[in-house]
Amino acid sequence: MGEKKVSPLYKVVKWLVKVFSPKFKPFGVENLPDEPSIIVANHCHMYGPISCELYFPGKRYTWCAGQMMHLKDVPAYAYQDFWSQKPKHSRWFYKMLSYIIAPLSVLIFNNADTIGVYRDTRIMSTFKDTIERLCEGAHVVVFPEHSVPRNNIICDFQDRFIDIAKMYYRKTGRELNFVPMYIAPKLSEMHLGKSIRFSADAPIDIERRRICEHLMNEITDIACGLPRHIVVPYNNVSKKEYPYNDPCEASKQ
Repeated sequence: MGEKKVSPLYKVVKWLVKVFSPKFKPFGVENLPDEPSIIVANHCHMYGPISCELYFPGKRYTWCAGQMMHLKDVPAYAYQDFWSQKPKHSRWFYKMLSYIIAPLSVLIFNNADTIGVYRDTRIMSTFKDTIERLCEGAHVVVFPEHSVPRNNIICDFQDRFIDIAKMYYRKTGRELNFVPMYIAPKLSEMHLGKSIRFSADAPIDIERRRICEHLMNEITDIACGLPRHIVVPYNNVSKKEYPYNDPCEASKQ
């Protein structure tokens, strides 16, 4: 695949983000396989994609919402996903903001090393692009949480991203590794955990559950083993409701 042309304006935006956002230090790099793999992380709002784009230790592409790559789709998606839970008296502002950020979103998501994720028939293009990047030797980062709480660290994972491993095996004959990663914005750290390998001989529904359980447990264990800190959750709640990583401490006091 040829070298992607990157907009000069995007380079300026990326530099500004790097200057003014937290600088993440990677830990557990020894857990990153030498071969291509799927990196599975907690989303923690914008910090997940930003930390991976700027500080992930190795060549990688990141899954992003496909709607954020298309100008006409950004406002509805951004408002629903980011701001629909805001107080009623302020929602007019966020609806307006969702239109204002649309050109910037298209600039960023089409110039960064991303793979658009779709929830309709276009999901096959997502899988195809992912397999191509893996075959090029890159890692691929996914954020599979959805709004079903699991514990004080993460929400449950949607599990269909595991199917990439089945497709990758059919194409290459190699079993893919999945590597858990916990992103801690309040510590400015990203931690890679112990990987789990896809078994091509097992039924896919069993592999989906087995691999997701390992990844969710590993991310939770990494987070709980770190110094006390506030967790940035998947759901868009008030900062006053952000939990601590201590499982005995339900919420910020």
